[in-house]
Amino acid sequence: MVDLTEQEKAAIGAAMKPVAEIMAEIGWSVRLNELTEQQVLTLIECAVGGFQDAMHATARKDTSEVPY
Repeated sequence: MVDLTEQEKAAIGAAMKPVAEIMAEIGWSVRLNELTEQQVLTLIECAVGGFQDAMHATARKDTSEVPY
């Protein structure tokens, strides 16, 4: 695993909420190996989307100039 920045760690944490919402719809008692392909794809899309949204929000707040 790569060393994550603090921003990336926070973005992963932010991605947990949408993933948890999908898991609540699926059912927390369903084992991972029992998930359908579509359910797995939905979870991945939610995780990646939540991560990207959090990273974009952080980038918009950053007003520092490009260092070059």
